[in-house]
Amino acid sequence: MPDLFEAAKLMKLDLDKTIKRRPDTPTENFFSHLPKDGAMGAITMKAEELFALARKSSLWPMTFGLACCAIEMMATYMSHFDLDRFGVVTWASPRQSDVMIVAGTVTKKMAPAIKLLYDQMPQPKWVIAMGSCATNGGPYAQYSRVLQGVDLIVPVDIYVPGCPPRPEALLDAILKLQEKIMLEAKGVVIDPASAPAVPPPSTKQAATATH
Repeated sequence: MPDLFEAAKLMKLDLDKTIKRRPDTPTENFFSHLPKDGAMGAITMKAEELFALARKSSLWPMTFGLACCAIEMMATYMSHFDLDRFGVVTWASPRQSDVMIVAGTVTKKMAPAIKLLYDQMPQPKWVIAMGSCATNGGPYAQYSRVLQGVDLIVPVDIYVPGCPPRPEALLDAILKLQEKIMLEAKGVVIDPASAPAVPPPSTKQAATATH
């Protein structure tokens, strides 16, 4: 066991050491690039773009999940991906939420509840269809009780493919939604239904695929 008295003396001697003062350095002038006459300058932009800039930087998705895609959505909120750095904060009430992430299979029994939550969200609001089930029914499309896509009851802004999609895919969807918010503020209307279709494979590619 160490001698506590000796340890205390060592600590006292260490504290009694003369602390050398840091040499004075000239204060950095952070405003040296500004005009000398004191004019601070101004930035002009449309009010809609200013509001959109605030909206895209403070998206509040609702915290609910429908099926296995919700596990990937939860993983996106964790520290490894950290959606907080984009201003995305989950919210448990539709009254203050502005983003609905439909993560999972939408059954006809659940469809009225999703529509009710969407109607309770204030404007402006956006919807992300996460996964194949929310997009077009996924592997359960043949069942009559499964809705063939959540866009049959609510308008969808961003589609995320995959079964289930990885957290990186949802992260990319959030970034695409932020871009869409800024473009709409500039008057550019983006309709997911007008997106170009995937071109069919060439004859050579089709022949290779058959073999």
